[in-house]
Amino acid sequence: MILSDLWCQYEADKRIQGFSPNTLKAYALQLKMLISELGDLDISDITLNMLKEYLAKQSDRLKPSSLGHRIRFVRSLFRFAYEETYLPPNPSLKLREPKMDKRIPKFLMEEDVIHLKISCQTLREKALLEFLYSTGCRIGEVEKINIEDLNWENCSAIVNGKGSKQREVYFTTECKVWLKKYLASREDSCKALFVTDTNPVKRMAIPTLRWVLKRLADRGDIEANIYPHRFRHTYACQLLDNGAPLDFIQGMLGHEKASTTQIYAQLRGERRRELYRRFF
Repeated sequence: MILSDLWCQYEADKRIQGFSPNTLKAYALQLKMLISELGDLDISDITLNMLKEYLAKQSDRLKPSSLGHRIRFVRSLFRFAYEETYLPPNPSLKLREPKMDKRIPKFLMEEDVIHLKISCQTLREKALLEFLYSTGCRIGEVEKINIEDLNWENCSAIVNGKGSKQREVYFTTECKVWLKKYLASREDSCKALFVTDTNPVKRMAIPTLRWVLKRLADRGDIEANIYPHRFRHTYACQLLDNGAPLDFIQGMLGHEKASTTQIYAQLRGERRRELYRRFF
């Protein structure tokens, strides 16, 4: 079986497991790069050394985290081939991910959030900003959310996270007010919570959501780099500052592993240092 045929089987298996289209699109790109380097070989001809040489070439231009993603894909692909008995030995078995530097997540200071709120000019901008800030949702979750997913009485929403796992998130009364004002201003019948200004109206895609936030940052003359996931880090930081335990934060963020949430424990000390540097 050649690599491209293996991919067809692998992709079908992951679709059945509920992997998102974006994840499969990223995997397809990784497969394309692998074939570009090695050729569309018979998988039984691929050795551990060949895979190491391919990844070594990538390491010169990739961050350790990106290289780690590439290695995980290669291991997943060949593990699938081995488990489905398409391949007797698994050549990727001894591949190891690069050592990662522990980086503290970047958050927004309260004054940055205030500047962003002041720079809002439309109801959509205000509603989007408040929703990101008060729920800690991933940008992909915000993209997929529908109006019917909101529970106004509880100020909550059901979002679809990674691996199609649903969880309930909560938003503030202030967020509720701006969401209702925004929805009341719309005259379309689109079920999406956030929609485009174009005609015809359609669900806002992730690039458009990112662009709206960048425009807010430029308008507010904010020095901090503004991107959707930074609101998620800020959300975790706010919960920590207010004494929330890590297991609670893990549930609110929708992390499957406690170790993923553990990195936020460093935020408390980093936030104090940031405030010291700013005000002393």
